[in-house]
Amino acid sequence: MTEARTTWVADQRFDGIASSGHRIVVDGDKKSGNSPMELVLIGLCGCTGYDVVSILTKKREPFTSLEVRAEAERAASPPTVYTEIRLVYRVGGKVSRKAVEDAVRLSEEKYCSVAAMLNKTAKISYRIEYLDE
Repeated sequence: MTEARTTWVADQRFDGIASSGHRIVVDGDKKSGNSPMELVLIGLCGCTGYDVVSILTKKREPFTSLEVRAEAERAASPPTVYTEIRLVYRVGGKVSRKAVEDAVRLSEEKYCSVAAMLNKTAKISYRIEYLDE
């Protein structure tokens, strides 16, 4: 079981902690920390990034860097859920395009639990940019 809690500090700021024991600042005003919805996107990027690194490592692909960026649109009225998310994977190293495409597809379709949840309200698309060819 995973647990998390936040404690109100002031204004729209909360200190958060989860089962891992790592603390984070959450700020609805975005003055001293990420907003809750920004954290959802960071979670998505981290989740799919973890999958891609894991798959490429198992395939012994010589990647040297990976950046996952998300751009998202939200619904116009409450609850303002994400309705469209575009992911950009920037991969460095002399990697096989097929291996990277397979890793991204497997993450999006099978392994990334954050993407699986967000797919309920948002259309998620992606593109891959290769830094070293």
